[in-house]
Amino acid sequence: MLALVIVCIVLALAIILFCTYLLLMVPGKRRKGFPFEGAMIAHRGLHGDGVPENSLAAFRAAAQNGGLGAELDVQMTKDGKLIVFHDADLKRVCGAEKSVTGTDFEELQTFTLLDTNERVPLFSDVLEALDGIPLVCEVKVSPGADIPALCRATLEALKTYKGPYCVESFHPAALRWFKKHAPDVIRGQLSCDMFRAPEKLPFFVRFLLTNLLLNFYTRPDFIAYDFRHAGTLGFRLCAALYRPYLAAWTPRGEEEIEAARAAGFDTLIFEKNKR
Repeated sequence: MLALVIVCIVLALAIILFCTYLLLMVPGKRRKGFPFEGAMIAHRGLHGDGVPENSLAAFRAAAQNGGLGAELDVQMTKDGKLIVFHDADLKRVCGAEKSVTGTDFEELQTFTLLDTNERVPLFSDVLEALDGIPLVCEVKVSPGADIPALCRATLEALKTYKGPYCVESFHPAALRWFKKHAPDVIRGQLSCDMFRAPEKLPFFVRFLLTNLLLNFYTRPDFIAYDFRHAGTLGFRLCAALYRPYLAAWTPRGEEEIEAARAAGFDTLIFEKNKR
C-alpha cells in the first residue's frame, strides 16, 4: 500500500512538473498581419565576396537586391553611440583586443572590418541605407551593457525607420523591456540548443533558454531558432502546441535554405554563401 502511495505521489509530481514546463514556454498571442511571414532576411546584411558583415556596403546590397529584408545587431559604445556590430569584442572582425562596450565610437573608427575599407557603422546610418526594407534588429546584450539604456535608444532610433521592423534578442531582459515599454513592437526570442553553443553559461540557464522556458516572462511574438537544432524537445513542443511564428537562423546556401523551409519556418534569416 505504501509503495502505491509513493508511486502516485511521484506520478502526480511528474505531471505537475511537465504541465509547468509547458506553461512556462507559452509565447505571446499570434499577431494578425505578421509582416515577416515568408520573408527572406539577409543575415547581417547581404555580405560575402569582399563585402563584410554588418557593414554599410552589406546593407546597401540588401536594399538594392529587391525583395529582401535585413537582419543586424545593435550595440552601444562606451560613449553611448548606437552601432551595428555582432561580437562583444573587436578581435574577429577588426583584429583588436578591445570590447565594444569599453570603446568609444571615435576609436572604433580607427579600425576596419575584415581587411576592407568598411568601418563599424552607426545604427542611424544603417537605417538610412536600408531604405525601408523589412528589418530584424537584434538587441545585442554584451557584457557590461546597460540594458534599459540600450533598449530605449534602439526604440527611439527605430521609430524613425520608414519600413516594417521587429526586435529580437537572446537576452530575456531586453525583450521584457520592450514588452513593458513598447508592447506594439513585434519581438522575438532568439535561441538554440544552448548545450551545443560555445557560450559558457550555467547549466540551469542553458536549460531555460534551450527550452524557451522564459517565454512566460517575455511573451515573444515569434521564436528565432537555429534551424539545425529544430529537433530540440522544447522548440518542438512550443511550435506544435502554441503555433508561434518561427524564424530560422542561419541557413547558408540553397540546400540549407530549402531544408529550413521544409522544417516549417515562416521566416528565413539566411546567408547567401556557405562558410
